[in-house]
Amino acid sequence: MAVTTNFVTTDWLEAHLHSPDLAIIDASWHLPPLKRDARAEYLAAHIPGAVFFNIDEIADLSSGLPHMMPDPLAFAEAMKQLGLGDGMQFVVYDQSGLFSAPRVWWMLKTFGAPDVQVLEGGLPKWMAEGRATESGAVQRVARIFTPRLDHSAIARVPDVAQALQSGKTQVVDARPADRFRGESPEPRPGVKSGHMPGSLNLPFSHLVEHGRLKTAAEIEGAFAAAGVDLARPVITSCGSGVSAAILALALEETGHHVAGIYDGSWAEWGSSPDLPVATGEAKQGTAQS
Repeated sequence: MAVTTNFVTTDWLEAHLHSPDLAIIDASWHLPPLKRDARAEYLAAHIPGAVFFNIDEIADLSSGLPHMMPDPLAFAEAMKQLGLGDGMQFVVYDQSGLFSAPRVWWMLKTFGAPDVQVLEGGLPKWMAEGRATESGAVQRVARIFTPRLDHSAIARVPDVAQALQSGKTQVVDARPADRFRGESPEPRPGVKSGHMPGSLNLPFSHLVEHGRLKTAAEIEGAFAAAGVDLARPVITSCGSGVSAAILALALEETGHHVAGIYDGSWAEWGSSPDLPVATGEAKQGTAQS
């Protein structure tokens, strides 16, 4: 099938590349240690017509945390300037295959965009198939975007703390296992190593293969192996709210609903002197300060 609820194929996108109400979004972002410049790579080569969506700029810049969700008015203005408006179908991709595009997929859906898909395989698959690219910035005509913020999609510290305390909602951390266990330092200064006591760990890399989500059976198996009961609600978290969206997308794609993404994620929790931190393997109900 060419189109699922959350994905479009490269064949589908090439066939609809010039549809008037289709907007293509390069949502690339890279972890700082990789020393890759997503904007520069976009300017060098991107899918024809794609605009660049910078999650570090379309963000709450007053929060002191990386790429936090902006308020509705700021988001609407950013969308207007990008030429992304009401009544459009949005197709989001990134330069890694499947890494940061789910974050922008989630942002758009959380602000009420009804028609958002991720490009399966992203830019690497598009280019490997020899499809056309272009260079330079794309300037679209400004369009009105009406934000309809779904507050329930955004988990905050009290929501996460309540979930961890009650156990009714599971908190699943998408960071690599060595960071979750506290064996490797965090990439951001001032952020402690470890994890939220009672949280579970499912590294996002266990769900992605060659820039694409694994099969539904493999995804459900990975959640089960991490100790996640998919019959119960799940809040996803990570280092800064990016790869948490990969887990959310995987849940949605397998017919489950994510209860929220913890927007501040470990960048917030791990830098707070008042929030408990655990190390080692995931052990529910073993909070330690």
